[in-house]
Amino acid sequence: MARPVYIIDGSRTPFLKAQGGPGPFTPVDLAVQAGRPLLARQPFAPSAFDQVILGCVNVIADEMNPARVAALRLGMGEAMVAFTMQINCGSGMQSLDTAYRYIEAGDADMILAGGTEALSYAPLVFPQSGVRWFAKFATARTTLSKLAAFLKVRPSYFNPVIGLERGLTDPVTDLNMGQTAEVVAHLMGVTREEADAYAVESHQRLARAQEQGYLKNEVEVAFARDGKFYDHDDGVRPDSSVEKLAKLRPAFERPWGQVTPGNSSQITDGACWTIVASEDAVKRHGLTPKAVIKDSAWAGLDPSIMGFGPVMSATKLLKKHNLTLQEIDTWEINEAFAAQLLACLKAWNDETFCREVLDLPGAAGQIDHARLNVDGGAISLGHPVGTSGNRIVLHLVNAMNRLGTKRGIATECIGGGLGGAMLIETV
Repeated sequence: MARPVYIIDGSRTPFLKAQGGPGPFTPVDLAVQAGRPLLARQPFAPSAFDQVILGCVNVIADEMNPARVAALRLGMGEAMVAFTMQINCGSGMQSLDTAYRYIEAGDADMILAGGTEALSYAPLVFPQSGVRWFAKFATARTTLSKLAAFLKVRPSYFNPVIGLERGLTDPVTDLNMGQTAEVVAHLMGVTREEADAYAVESHQRLARAQEQGYLKNEVEVAFARDGKFYDHDDGVRPDSSVEKLAKLRPAFERPWGQVTPGNSSQITDGACWTIVASEDAVKRHGLTPKAVIKDSAWAGLDPSIMGFGPVMSATKLLKKHNLTLQEIDTWEINEAFAAQLLACLKAWNDETFCREVLDLPGAAGQIDHARLNVDGGAISLGHPVGTSGNRIVLHLVNAMNRLGTKRGIATECIGGGLGGAMLIETV
């Protein structure tokens, strides 16, 4: 029989906006900064876990399998099995889902599941033409052949592209993620004014959460090697306004596009961990669960409309459990782009979309804005790709406990044409 799987605790680093060069922390550095205080406050040894699972998309060359490197640096023991997974924006949620499945099946009792990403460490990539030239030059055997190869060099061979730019472009449709947001915004009639207004509210909600101390039980202070410390998400702009955002030019579809730097998620570094455990582990260690993972669902769709991923995956989850949108008390939908998120909300409220795409008898209805991303989201926090799926689950649990709500869903769109959703109930 399937066993219940509990969320026990979790923590994350502050999300730090990329500032034009490598930030103070590598992916593993971030994972260690988030993990040390989390493990230190537990009533069991770090070696008590069965596994470590970590989502990471932008793995750097010096930290292959960052899950294992982080586990060793966290003092979890040489015997600790640790592996890294990558499913683009869903990596942090997939780590939780994999842990959930292991524990549910009885193959593990306690797993540390997380996500980490240092987008500021995205490498510079040389054009393929330059790589081919270098290969010919490096393999030339004689001085004459080396000279002949050298004379064929072109300045364009040394014009690097930021790897992140390539990583955020779908190789099948050749559309970058911002362009796919424009597609779904166009299909659902999202206006620039609506997108900007949503972005402003995201910043206001995060600023309020910081002022009220709502994130104190979630965000750990991160200490860099040079002695500097970071204690808050630094991408928030409390003074943001619709008037200010209206002055920004569209980033991808000029002049009429809806997506701008002001209403998109920020390029950010950050890590998050969540402890999941079986009922046996809860009793053995005297733990107090915060929530139980009820189920998860994943969905695939055309990569050009990947922004509808939350609609597809969350609806799949709702159908399976015979629930409606209105029966979910609290929602976390990752704010990849304001226009994309608003397109999802409009899709659920569109009778034709719900009938023809979701196979529902009619419109699913509206999500009360007061129950959605109550403390802001990726537009104000940032979107460290491999981390966000873990963060939205952890924050959903914390927000539900604070608000006294029972049932919640965390969901996200995923580059490549995927969506993921997780159903949570507080204990």
